Amino acid sequence: MVTPLDNLNRYSVILASGSPRRSELLRELGVRFTVRRASGVREDYPASLSPTEVAAYISREKASYYKPQMGSDELIITADTIVAKDGKVLGKPSDRDAAIAMLRFLSGATHEVVTGVTCMTAGRIETFSDVSYVTFAELSDEEAAYYVDTYRPYDKAGAYGIQEWIGLACIRRIEGCYFNVMGLPTPRLYSLLRTF
Repeated sequence: MVTPLDNLNRYSVILASGSPRRSELLRELGVRFTVRRASGVREDYPASLSPTEVAAYISREKASYYKPQMGSDELIITADTIVAKDGKVLGKPSDRDAAIAMLRFLSGATHEVVTGVTCMTAGRIETFSDVSYVTFAELSDEEAAYYVDTYRPYDKAGAYGIQEWIGLACIRRIEGCYFNVMGLPTPRLYSLLRTF
């Protein structure tokens, strides 16, 4: 059976991410891939970047880490997601207190979720970013502590996963791509992959 992404059959597609959510979304998109995650890939960025530029920058830096070791038939996909509010970039929380503080900061307001994605072959590199706007309800201290203690969102930018309890109970509105908030803007990625 012919599938919309059969053009990728000439590549060994590598998802360079340990995120189970990204793996799930890429699989659902119909891409056959393997996961390759390297330790030591830095996620810092120049202070001069705006929040909307940070995720694309880090995604491209991750791709450059893999370039020297990639095969001529490989297509590598890297991604990075950040949460930003009032010009402040929120990455992954370091501990329970940091996670609760992030959720309290996001409480009752709208923030941006930006995911940068890079697709790279031996002869081509393409990077884009996608922005979604997420509005939280007011969170009590008890709700924030319950979520953090139950779901331990230490691997998630902004200390939350929209597909978990907090998304069901406390998110009032999303403008933009839901899957972008999960960590992979699949409609834009699909359109890009069709061109390889």
